[in-house]
Amino acid sequence: MASTVQIPLVGGAADGETVTVELDSNGRPPLTHHHLGSKGLAEAQIYELESDDQPGREWVYAWRGPAV
Repeated sequence: MASTVQIPLVGGAADGETVTVELDSNGRPPLTHHHLGSKGLAEAQIYELESDDQPGREWVYAWRGPAV
């Protein structure tokens, strides 16, 4: 079974929410997260993985803009 981690979303429409993602074989989460809006992909927002220096939080997904 793959390991998972919860990563907070920073900025954009989903600011403050947290997503659970699977870690790859090297223990790293996906480089991007597409957060779907109420209309699905038509309102998706792109978040990009960044390291974080807050204690107990290794990564965050930072908002980069709309997917379309």
